[in-house]
Amino acid sequence: MQTASPQPNSPLSKILKWLGWGDYALFSAVVVFALIPVIIGLLSLSDWVVSEWLLNNMPFLRLRLMGRFISLAIVALGIDLIWGYTGLLSLGHGIFFALGGYAFAMYLNLQLPEGQLPDFFPLYGVEQLPLLWQPFHSLPITFLAMLIVPGAIAGLLGYLIFRNRIKGVYFSILTQAALLVFYNFFNGQQKLINGTNGLKTDTQTFFGQLASSDNVQLLFYEFSVVALLLIYLLCRWLTSGRFGRLLVAIRDDETRVRFTGYDPTGFKVLVFGISGAIAGLAGGLYTVQTGIITPSIMDVAFSIEMVIWVAVGGRATLVGAVLGTLLVRLAQSSLSEQFPAVWLFFQGALFLIVVTVLPNGIVGWWQQQGWPLIRNFGRKPKLATFPSLESDPLVQQERQQFTDGAEEESQPKP
Repeated sequence: MQTASPQPNSPLSKILKWLGWGDYALFSAVVVFALIPVIIGLLSLSDWVVSEWLLNNMPFLRLRLMGRFISLAIVALGIDLIWGYTGLLSLGHGIFFALGGYAFAMYLNLQLPEGQLPDFFPLYGVEQLPLLWQPFHSLPITFLAMLIVPGAIAGLLGYLIFRNRIKGVYFSILTQAALLVFYNFFNGQQKLINGTNGLKTDTQTFFGQLASSDNVQLLFYEFSVVALLLIYLLCRWLTSGRFGRLLVAIRDDETRVRFTGYDPTGFKVLVFGISGAIAGLAGGLYTVQTGIITPSIMDVAFSIEMVIWVAVGGRATLVGAVLGTLLVRLAQSSLSEQFPAVWLFFQGALFLIVVTVLPNGIVGWWQQQGWPLIRNFGRKPKLATFPSLESDPLVQQERQQFTDGAEEESQPKP
């Protein structure tokens, strides 16, 4: 009995044609990440020796750590969208990441009995809830704020920069300068957001349960996995088709794009705003799994590290952004535990290797060199010329004509 195959023009066949090997690899990884808590829960109910070893070496604390890394992989997708595909190297994405984190932290800090204020307000003599905090009583409004506020600020910042046709290293410098402005501003807002101390989330409640409890952390871990998949599909859709080709054209030759009748400013503002919204969502998920949000999240080094994750995995691949983030953060966590005194040297060596040996990142190397090498292993190398060139009738005819012409020219004229 033959199984039915999808029709050539059916939606399923179009989706299968649209997806690539990287998409299937990411989907498989997402399924594994989503099933890890289930496997741990089942093993905790069994009497196997391996289950005891797993529970001792991978408790919920490790799962919480993995949830943070997945949240950071989401912001890396936004970086790859603007840097890998559009050529906009942003060194200030910590702004949008922090805005999303503060939005969700404000919601959690307002989960109190009616009329009660968060703990830090009385310390600064604040007796009434500031107007800025009022909308964050609602979870839907908070979720929208995590996306809209960072996206709108990114779009506004991008418009002010791109309308003056500022690009390249000057764009990177301006985004870093904006990061420092926001960092100093947030540090000075003691009466509004607790200044340098930041907002704690691990001691707050979420739907009646402590935000740091295993149940809530497991919920946000699963939500981070689902968000990673959805954001990946969004970026994959944006970079496919005509819009994606236009982004690549802006990256490769913006002047030529202008001559063809397109205005790159609007497209760059749009993609920069989308990237900012993605970073805001990642910041909210990261904050609740970290337990606190402070202005230090807007440190320049952290924003530069986001770019490094994408560079390690591979620019303009999307899968590379996720892979690079997970590899770098897992390496940092493992090396800092095993070699606390010298782990930074290992990290520096990793970055040097990537820049010198793998300039296109891990996924870029795999696509250009690794996979072709494995695919052609044991096969004879293909000829650089057409194999049947000597037996081609047209080639033989031209050769004969050339030979006859040469013989006629060599004969003496009467």
